[in-house]
Formats: sequence, structure tokens, C-alpha cells
Amino acid sequence: MTESRTHTLFSFGTLRDERVQTALFGGAVPTSPAALAGYTTRPLKITDPAVIAASGLDVHLILERRLGASVEGAVLHLTDQELAAADAYEVDDYTRRRVVLSSGATTWAYLDAKPLRPAERIVVVGDSIAYGRCDPRGGWAGHLAAAHIAGNEAERRLFNLAVPGSTLADVGEQTPALLAARRPDTLLVAAGINDSAVPAAGTTAQADADLPAGSGSSSASDSDSEETADFARVAGSLDTLAATALGHNARLVVAGPSWLDEDRTRDFEGLRFTRARALALRAFLRTWCEANHIDFLDLWEPLRERTELLVDGLHPSAEGHRALYEHLDALGR
Repeated sequence: MTESRTHTLFSFGTLRDERVQTALFGGAVPTSPAALAGYTTRPLKITDPAVIAASGLDVHLILERRLGASVEGAVLHLTDQELAAADAYEVDDYTRRRVVLSSGATTWAYLDAKPLRPAERIVVVGDSIAYGRCDPRGGWAGHLAAAHIAGNEAERRLFNLAVPGSTLADVGEQTPALLAARRPDTLLVAAGINDSAVPAAGTTAQADADLPAGSGSSSASDSDSEETADFARVAGSLDTLAATALGHNARLVVAGPSWLDEDRTRDFEGLRFTRARALALRAFLRTWCEANHIDFLDLWEPLRERTELLVDGLHPSAEGHRALYEHLDALGR
């Protein structure tokens, strides 16, 4: 039985070449003309000998965002095995993500593996850390905005729409109405730590959190069920944000939580933030992003064990925000 060609992949470069298709797939695959709006291309130097041998070129093209531009290419119709072969062919500078064709259809395409590098118009949504609380210069997002816009003052924009206190559910509800006027090509979501918080005092969750390891609790299974339900809600909010981003032909990028000093956040404005809950959130966000082919930027390490960079155990100081920006810049740009 012939394997079904259930995948579509937009190509603007060497994957359209019949020699490359023969080398990768064993022969030519069905293709149809297509265009990708909101993108242009730039050259990328290739050093992988196998890729150079297959394509005959040591310079390929890579997509970057450009409002009003369009890239002509073709959609390849591939089987599971052929899509895996295409993934193996592309060098580490590329990663496969969902995009919207000029026709309105969605498809796979290989984009820059550093998700903020090809961006032109970035919208940041999230909580008080994304907002830049405790840093008069606007936090890590302020540093990112300055560096991003400096690269092309006429064309590049960064809009920080983060709202202190927001959960991912809040962000999922508020974001759709904010995007049309700003025409983003990249949606950077930096929220979730508020979803991991529990009431600070007088609750079963508080009591369970204070129990020493191995002591047991009659409500342990209830606590596990609550965490599972919390993550189910987080997944629902992320699904909403992914659909919102794709609906605006924007790339969704999720930033994970930063390290916190639990000894200083035991009762923060009626909430308790624990390292265990934050680490569980971090792991869940990473797993969700990998499963859904969404970019994940891990912000845990820059502040790890550096409590002097936190104002109150949770919010970074100006120096802490600078450290977060430098780490995010290295990961994303």
C-alpha cells in the first residue's frame, strides 16, 4: 500500500530541486506553486558537506520577516518518512514551524532556529516580569526593544503589552484583540509563573508543601490532581495563543519562568511561589512546545542561585533583567 502524503511543506530553495528530492526521497515528489506573504529571504552559509553534496551549493536561503513582502516557492506533498528525511537534510540553523501561505492555507516551513533573529515586528505579552517591574528601564523586554529597533529603526517594532498579575489564561483572553493594529510577525509569551502560585496560608496545598519528603499526606493525590488540572488549563491557554498567533501569520515563542528564591517568596501578596511548582511549570512548557513545534526560550539559568539579582525573591532587579535579556538575546537572536 502506498503511504499517504499527509504533510505539506513550503519550500523556496533547494528542496524544490529534483536532484535533491531524488537524493532525499528516492524520486520527485508532488509539488504545487505557492507563495508565503510577510517574508523575504537572506543568504545562509552552509558548512555541512552532505548538504553541500546533495544541493551543489554552499550558500542556501533562509526566511526572515518583512511586512508587505512575499516569497514565491512551492508546496511539497510528503509522507511521514519523507518529512523526516527533509528534517534530517536541513542544518541546525533551520527548524520546522507552521506558517500561513498567501492562499490562507497552513503548512510546514523551515524557519530560522533562532526565533527572534528573523523577526521584524514583535509583540510581548505576559506578567509583571515581562512588564519590567522593578526596573525603570523596562526590564528585559526594554533591553530587547532597544537592541531590536536599533537594527532597523524604520521597519522594526517591539510592543510590550504585558500586564502585571496576568496568568496565561488572562493572556490568552486579552491578546487576540491587541494584535491586528500592531501587525506582529512574532508573539513572545512570557507568563505562567502566576499560574503556578498557590494561596499563601491556611490551605491544604500550603500544608502539603511544608511536609518533609516521605512524610506522606492524605491529600497528596488531591494535590497531584490539582496540579494536573492546572497544567491542563495552561495547555488550553497555550493552544489558544498558538491559534491566535497562526491566525495573524505570527510565530509563537514561549519564554519559560526565571529562577526564584523561595525563602523570600513564602507570602507574596497572598500567594506562595515555590521552586518545585516553578520547575514543574518549566518542564511542562518545554514539553508542550516540543510536542507542538513551538519555540521555547528557557530563562531559568541566568538567575539561578543569584538571589542578589532579585528584589523580593521573585522579581528581578535592574541587573537581573539585564542578565535575563543577555541570556534571551543569545538564545533567540
